This record gives sequence, C-alpha cells and structure tokens, in this order.
Amino acid sequence: MNYSSEKKFKSLPRDFNKHKFSFNFGVEKDDLLSQMQNMAKKQCLNENWPEIEIINAWMVTAETATFMKCGGLGMVASELPENFNAVFGNEKHQISIVTPMYCGNTGKKKAFLENSVYYGAEGKSVPVKKIKNFQVAFYGRQNKLRRYSVEVYQGELNGVTYYFLDNKNFFSINPASNNPSGQGGCYVLNEYGIDEVERFAFFSKCVYALLEGLTLLPDKKMLLPNVIIANDWHSGALSGLTKYFSLAKVYAGRLAENVADKVKNIPIIHIAHHMGYQGWDYDNTSRILNSLYEDLSTVVLKHAKAVKNSNPRTVNTLIVGDTYNQASCNMHLADRIVAVSKNYMEEVAKEKNFGYDFRDILKIRKNYRNFYGIINGYEKSLISPNERKINEVNEFFQDTRFKFYDENNLSVKLHNKKECIRLLSRLARDKAYKNKVIPLIDLYKFEDIEDLCDAADEIPFVCMTSRLVEQKGYDVAINTILHAINKYKDMPNNFPIFVLGGAGNKDLYSDLMTLKDNAKQIFRECGKRIFVFHGYQDQFAYSVQLAADFYMMPSYFEPCGLTQMEAMAKGTLPIATSTGGLVDTIEDGVDGFRTSAFFVEGQRVYGSNLIAQQLKNNLNAYEDALVRALKCFYSDPKMMHNMQRHAMEDDFSWSSADGSVYKYYRLLKTGSI
Repeated sequence: MNYSSEKKFKSLPRDFNKHKFSFNFGVEKDDLLSQMQNMAKKQCLNENWPEIEIINAWMVTAETATFMKCGGLGMVASELPENFNAVFGNEKHQISIVTPMYCGNTGKKKAFLENSVYYGAEGKSVPVKKIKNFQVAFYGRQNKLRRYSVEVYQGELNGVTYYFLDNKNFFSINPASNNPSGQGGCYVLNEYGIDEVERFAFFSKCVYALLEGLTLLPDKKMLLPNVIIANDWHSGALSGLTKYFSLAKVYAGRLAENVADKVKNIPIIHIAHHMGYQGWDYDNTSRILNSLYEDLSTVVLKHAKAVKNSNPRTVNTLIVGDTYNQASCNMHLADRIVAVSKNYMEEVAKEKNFGYDFRDILKIRKNYRNFYGIINGYEKSLISPNERKINEVNEFFQDTRFKFYDENNLSVKLHNKKECIRLLSRLARDKAYKNKVIPLIDLYKFEDIEDLCDAADEIPFVCMTSRLVEQKGYDVAINTILHAINKYKDMPNNFPIFVLGGAGNKDLYSDLMTLKDNAKQIFRECGKRIFVFHGYQDQFAYSVQLAADFYMMPSYFEPCGLTQMEAMAKGTLPIATSTGGLVDTIEDGVDGFRTSAFFVEGQRVYGSNLIAQQLKNNLNAYEDALVRALKCFYSDPKMMHNMQRHAMEDDFSWSSADGSVYKYYRLLKTGSI
C-alpha cells in the first residue's frame, strides 16, 4: 500500500484526558494501523528473539553510579556494563551507556563540562569529545512543537563507552526557586521549568531520534545497537516510539518502511526496579504525548490497544486510566521485562499491591516466558571490609582503631564492636568532637556506654541504617524493640545495643526519638542502649556495620535490596522480612534470619498456611525472627560464628560463577536466561 505525505493529522486536544473519553478498538483494515493495534498483544505473547551474533547493546539510563546516582538503579547502570565488558569484551561483545549530560548545581550535586572534560555529580570525571549533533522535536514552553539541538559526547571509563546527550534546557540540574524540597539530583524541577517526567520523556525521544538517524545514515563513531537495555521508567517511552511512532511515520509517508522495520525490530529489555515508580503526569498528559508522537499522537493513541487483561485502567498502552504513564509503554511493548530479583518477579505477577496496574500484564508475560527475574549484582570488593576503607574511617574519626577482618578471622569483629561502643560514647559526651566529625548528623540523647566494652561479647549489637522511608519498616522495628524490652528486661545486662537512623523522613526520626524516650521509661538501662540519629555520613554507617552482629530489615517491599548484601559481606547477619530480593539472597538460619511468613494487607503472600495462621501479621512474624536471632547469639555462639562466616563467603558479584552478568549475556544473546 502506498502512503502519502499529503495526509493531514492532528495532535491530541489540550487536556483531552480531563474530559470524559473512551477507546473503541474496531477491526482495522489498514495493515500498518492493524500492526500498531495488535503490537501489545504480539509483544506480551512473544517468545521469539532475533539472532544476535555479536552483542552491541545500549544501556539507556537516566542514572549512573559513576556520574549521577540517586539510587540502586544507578549502580546497575554502571556495574552491569563494566562487568559485562570485562567478561565478554574479548569476544567483541559490549554494552555502551547512553545517558544525559547533566550540568548544574543542585546544592548537593554538581556537574559540568569544562575543557573537553565532563565532571559528573559523583566526583568522577572523563575526557570527552563531541561526535554528533542532531535535532529533536518536542513541545516548548509555548505549547508548540519546536526543534531542540542535542549534542553527543563520547567518553571511555572503566572499559565502557559512554554517550552523553547534551541539551541545556532539559538536562540542566539547576533547580527552580519552587523546586520541591524532596526533588534532588536528576529529578529536580529545573530553572527552565522542566520536571523529571518531561525530562525523561525528552530523553527517550532523543534516543529514538538517534536510532532512526543511525539507521538512515550509519556512523562509525556511534554504531546502531542490536539490542537495548532500558533502565526503569525513565526510558519507558522508548518502546512506544520504536514500535508505534516508526509505523505511524510510515503511515504518514514520512519514513521508509524498511527503516521503520529496522528500528522497531531492535529488541528492548526493560529493567523494572520498583513498580511503584512509573513516571505519572496527569496535568501534562496531552502535551507529553504530543511531544513524543507529534501530530501523529491522535493516530497512535487511537490504536495503542493493550493486551487483553482484566484491568479497565490499562486498556491503552500510553496512559493508565486518564494519566500519562512513562513506564506503561515498555511494560506492554518491550521484548523482555526483567525484575531485579526472581522473587520480586513472582510478587509483581501475582499481587496487585506489588505489580500495581501492570500485574495482569506481567502475569501474561511470565506465562509466555518473556518476563524474568535477575538479581542485582554488586562489586564485593567495594562492600566487604577492606583495609583502605577502614583506614579512611579511622582517619575520619581521628583516633578510632577499627581493624580489618575477613571470614577467616571473625574474632576481630568483636574488637570493632568495642571500638564502635567507644565511638558512640565519645559522640555522646563530647559535643565539640561530634560537631567536628559529623556536624550534619543529628543525634538524639546519645549516652555513654563505654563501661559495656568488657562485656561486649555477651551483648548483641543491632543496627538499622537504612533511609528513613516507610518502605523500610521502621514502625515494625520500633514496635519490635519495645516488645523486646519487655521480653528481656529480666536480663538487662545482656540487652542489645540498637543503633537506628539515616537520612530521610523527619517524622520517622521523631518516631525513633519517641522510641528512645519510651524505652527509658520502661527500663532505663535498656533505653540507654538505644541510639537514634538523623542524617547520613558514609564513614559513620560503615563503622556501625563493621561492629554490628545483626542488621534489621523489616521492609514492606524490597525489589532487590543491596543493604542486606552489604551487611552480610561484613559478617553482619540480616534480620529481614521475606519479600522481594531478600528471599533470593538470605537463607534463613544459614547466613541470616528471615520471617517465616509475610503479609500484604492482611493476606499471606509468603509462608505456609499453618505458620501464617500462627503468626497472623508482619509484626508478629518479625518479632519471631528477632527472637530467633537473639537466641542464636545468646545460646549458640558456634552457630552464630558459622552463620557469619557463611554470610561473608556469599558472593553476589556480577561476574561470580553463574552470576548475573552471565544471565544478562544469555538474555541479550537468546532472549532467555
């Protein structure tokens, strides 16, 4: 069929989603429109994968641990390509990173380009050279489509090629005066009024423009990828652009069909970190869709039919309900979805509270074997005890004497426990010292417990230094500790030391302060051993983990979790809920403790019916796990020692034997792990 560029097309009406509307997907006679309408069904039921001889993949990511990190997804973006290239580079396989070139200063993160060197926000720099510039059509502040200039800079670091996309409007991180206090790093509302959803929609459009341009005009400086890894919701619009927009442009007579076929057939693997983060924007739904699909947005929206499912909110792949949802396209249209642990994959495909609006879609994908769970790896050398880092901690605190240890000399951990008790006590009694070494951390009624050093081998040391957010289950930790005071107050000399806190929600910090006060009222000696703080200092958190026997993780959800791995690498046994990646990484009674059951809104999602009936809720289940952990410490030191050794021997490194990097290799090569 011949398609003419003379056809007239219309953008979506402004605020169309704020009025009553519905979708009627009739039988489409036109082949291209029919392809578009059936694309989601084809992709969700698809088990096919193209033949890939030499992997040339792009990791498309808004964050990297190397240059802009705000969470765990940035770690994956840097460490997966680095380890993949180190293992498979000799066979010519490679993953390159495509990411924005952020420039500006948020007050906490600063990045800039100067004299052909890019200085990222994480203290790393890389020499770069400009290799390409191109135009990207996107809506401006006047609500009109305009063309923005984008420049591509290339750099090499840690065995990985980086392609930085530069545009001062969208990738500036200078915050606007009305930037919400919780929005930092690459998530700021910037000086040009660009927020995170619009920024990353533009980022996806840039990547699509590159794919189309490199297909039309190959470039030796930047090869067209044969597979794309889209890192979480930030690049969630990409599948819609490659699968829908390319076909719509053919329909409008603006793109050759063979070019569109090549672009839409580049397989996309979407990594889903936490399903709760999806990139919503109700107010700007029509403007963002018009920015992505231009005057073809109405054609695309009317044919963006979702795979059949029972959720009336996801009948269209571009929006959820009446709201633009950046993750939605990739959930429906990517060739493969990867959850960041196997158990989290099971949870999101089964439980609405985990999978949200995408649960039914993910269940279909799981049944058709194009949805997998691959645990996030880590660099063990970076999180296990190492002499360089320990020397840095001692230098930071001026006169501490923390020592190096590994699984073969765990007795040193007792020395570090005593050293941390001395540090906590000095912080309690010497305000000048506290203000000098950790001025930005708030301490609440720290007390001197240095007299406990001689009995440190009989006193459990328990810590929880996660972010102060509801997800981490601080309310469960607080109630569990209060119950523990009542349970163990007859043996106050052996009552645990608890160190709890981190950066984040001040209301949760207030709850921790209340815990301290209530504990002192119940039994002063127990309350004295509870240390709560607000803020984050790496050296302080590191010293506490070197000392601790146990790490509390009563998380409500944990897609993968890195904290438990960091603790285990130091011989600090996690006490965790049985959710997400905690199930995949902690073997109960072997290298840590997990709850025997786990509940979501009162419903059992982990554990046997009998145990669930006995425990009834997460608080009881977590108390049971804590009691088992403390009993092990008090009555079975041999088992405790063996568990610590097993925890330190565990290796979840990317490139360990059959580690995650090998699973990604098989996935990239064959579409299956």
